[in-house]
Amino acid sequence: MTPIDREPFGRLPDGSVVERVTLRGGHGFTAAILPFGATLQSLMTPDRDGHCDDIVLGHDDFDGYLAQRKFFGATIGRYANRIAGGRFVLDGAAVALEANNGPNALHGGPQGFDRQLWRIVDVSDSPGPTLVLERASPHGEEGYPGNLETRVTYRVRSTTELSVTYEATTDRPTFLNLTNHSFFNLNGARSATQILDHRLTIPSERFLAVDATAIPLPEPPRPVEGTPFDFRSPVAIGSRIRMDDEQLRLGRGYDHNYCLASGTGLRLAARLEAPRSGRVMELFTDQPGLQFYSGNFLDGSTSGKGGLLYRQSDALCLEPHAWPDTPNRPDFPSARLDPGQIYRRTIVYRFSTL
Repeated sequence: MTPIDREPFGRLPDGSVVERVTLRGGHGFTAAILPFGATLQSLMTPDRDGHCDDIVLGHDDFDGYLAQRKFFGATIGRYANRIAGGRFVLDGAAVALEANNGPNALHGGPQGFDRQLWRIVDVSDSPGPTLVLERASPHGEEGYPGNLETRVTYRVRSTTELSVTYEATTDRPTFLNLTNHSFFNLNGARSATQILDHRLTIPSERFLAVDATAIPLPEPPRPVEGTPFDFRSPVAIGSRIRMDDEQLRLGRGYDHNYCLASGTGLRLAARLEAPRSGRVMELFTDQPGLQFYSGNFLDGSTSGKGGLLYRQSDALCLEPHAWPDTPNRPDFPSARLDPGQIYRRTIVYRFSTL
């Protein structure tokens, strides 16, 4: 079996063909990527008995991705998460974005990177099965300044390890915040189970409390100690999600940014364990934050893989990225990108079993 497969997956309304590129590791481990949205469409991983299942939510055909915008597996940009009021000031100039999440701008706007067709520029099997996608985002797209050249590299790095690397340059000052928005269920995307029994570890001592529109409050990050947000040791997600806590009420569950330890290089940001399947996922990143979202707004309106209706807590997201609303918060780690700089961020998903 070849380490890389390419096949037509669908067509855009203008007739453009969208391929699916499958990268193969060992023991049945495969990652399938669509250039539309630079999307992780499928991720097959073995359970404790060696049986492989797809563990990311999404659609079996391309029409599902066109019909509804749910961010399943997509690359998010130009700015992942929310920007308050859909506006910010950069070097004294006011920048207006389109509000697409109540009063705020979310995930790059109505036509963010997840709704664009990326260009395949390289498919190779060394140093591991690799797909490289590129996209030029023009100055003013969705309101963001700067002509942006962006590259996403998916690579199967070992038998059961997938890395996603983002690189970008700009010709004028801008803000940039890219991530992958996969919804994970380690029992399988077709298992019809929830993730409330998954045990989660996030080695972070602080999180960002939010207001009713999910924008960080004007206060320093809060300690997790003594709150339902403490995942420094493995905790079943469902064990505290119904607690009487204002932040849980505002998010209808977990939908909060965890402040990761400062430093350079990859470091562990989360570990997820599924007792039923025995699958374990460790997530490493060089990003300053991790958004944990417990699938609170999956409401049964979306038909996904295998014809299942996705409902609340059928999956979770672990999104490494800059802190939300950073363009309006000089007290947060900066997400600014200037000409001459190279934006480079990496996510590594490493899989094993209990």
